[in-house]
Amino acid sequence: MQSNMVRGTILFAHGSRDPLWRQPIEAVASQIRQIAPSVHVRCAYLEIMEPALPDCAAELVTLGVTSITVVPLFLGVGKHAREDLPLLMAALQTRHPQIAFKLRPAIGEEAQMIELMARIALS
Repeated sequence: MQSNMVRGTILFAHGSRDPLWRQPIEAVASQIRQIAPSVHVRCAYLEIMEPALPDCAAELVTLGVTSITVVPLFLGVGKHAREDLPLLMAALQTRHPQIAFKLRPAIGEEAQMIELMARIALS
């Protein structure tokens, strides 16, 4: 990794009409800030809630971020992760060609998350 790279992470979730729904998403962001204070982290929502993914990316760009990782906080790959998110990512890359964007798999498909959910279910 380049020493001059300024990293950003966007936690991308679906959104809800219930304002309390965002609390677990914000809790993950808070943990990231504690673990890696140099990484700029934001939460973005696909629908209903704000901010939207493009708004978060634009904000990170204004902060000097040069690399943005988008982490879909979905348990599985449904229509949003499979169809909507790649289109949003392509639009972000077009809008900010100077930024290195990386899209992680849906969090529920990560081996560590699958193991953690199994351990929680068995506890």
